[in-house]
Amino acid sequence: MKKGISWFEIPVNDLNRAKKFYSAILNCELNDYAIPNNPMKYARFPLEQDGTTGGALVKGGSYEPSSKGPLLWFNIEEELAMVLSRVEKTGGKILMPKTSAGQYGFIAHVLDSEGNKVVLHSQN
Repeated sequence: MKKGISWFEIPVNDLNRAKKFYSAILNCELNDYAIPNNPMKYARFPLEQDGTTGGALVKGGSYEPSSKGPLLWFNIEEELAMVLSRVEKTGGKILMPKTSAGQYGFIAHVLDSEGNKVVLHSQN
């Protein structure tokens, strides 16, 4: 296998609310887009610089937010405590506060504004 993950989709109930959450937490812009003949709505995360990994928020279809599925880890460039200070202000919930991951930096588990559990990872 040349790469582990090429694309991910995060189910949401309210696309605009989820865009506000992830934009504030990841400090990035999510762009709406449509797939022809597909009634689902998407907001795409910026692609990795090498173009190998991408993802989107998705509303519609059989998708349902969940805190019980696979965990997505998002790399945070800011100090993690600063990012965590915005989680609850944007509709999320901190499940596990900033915790040392030893030589790998720090992590925190959060529920996004839609009820999906994700991990935030930072070197500081």
